[in-house]
Amino acid sequence: MIFQQGFHTLLDILKNFAALAYPETCCACGTVLITNEKHLCLHCRVLLPQTRFHKHRENQLTKIFWGRLRMETGTCLYYFQKRGKVQRLIHQFKYKGNTQLGFYLGQLLGRSIKSSPYYQDIDCIIPVPLHPKKERARGFNQSAVIAGGIASSLSVPCLTHLLVRKEYTETQTRKNRFNRWQNVADVFDTPEPDALINKSVLLIDDVITTGSTLEACAQNLLAIRGVRVWIATLAITIE
Repeated sequence: MIFQQGFHTLLDILKNFAALAYPETCCACGTVLITNEKHLCLHCRVLLPQTRFHKHRENQLTKIFWGRLRMETGTCLYYFQKRGKVQRLIHQFKYKGNTQLGFYLGQLLGRSIKSSPYYQDIDCIIPVPLHPKKERARGFNQSAVIAGGIASSLSVPCLTHLLVRKEYTETQTRKNRFNRWQNVADVFDTPEPDALINKSVLLIDDVITTGSTLEACAQNLLAIRGVRVWIATLAITIE
């Protein structure tokens, strides 16, 4: 018992020394985090540009799909602006491999969804899939990481095998609305449609710009009998 106490005391000392030598910093602003802060400092937690779309059935995200997609409603956590703090968060997660940050942001998004009256009937969560080649290159699917965080907040299963990307496509980053839609129009598939009959699905992506990828995914899901679709992303782009 004495040995165990001494060992744990030594571990605490080493951890405190490591924290002094290599302090954890806020992923949004770079300031050193204090006790009980995780990934984001309290200042950024409060002041990052939150959309609060979960409080409204019709919002800026759902308007993107008017006349294009039969969906229940949709939400996202933050507004995304070039060279802003949210872009820094997405970059650290998506391109620097900080999956713990992505999962944490998914949890925050999940908590907002849980508090909303418009998402009470969700049966399962499905992330927008990457092509296996791209997922191997990146090492993870960013949408699946976010979906995992949301699932942990909602206590709803995350199903990564029921929607697949069957073709490898070019990046969407520099494409216009029509080219984005054309790039993904026929690249997704639902290999086990019977597993989704009459299900209420929350579809997840990282950032929404034109909505072309989400629209293509949702149309595949909606082709299955009785499926209803909700959408959630970490961020929505603004000019």
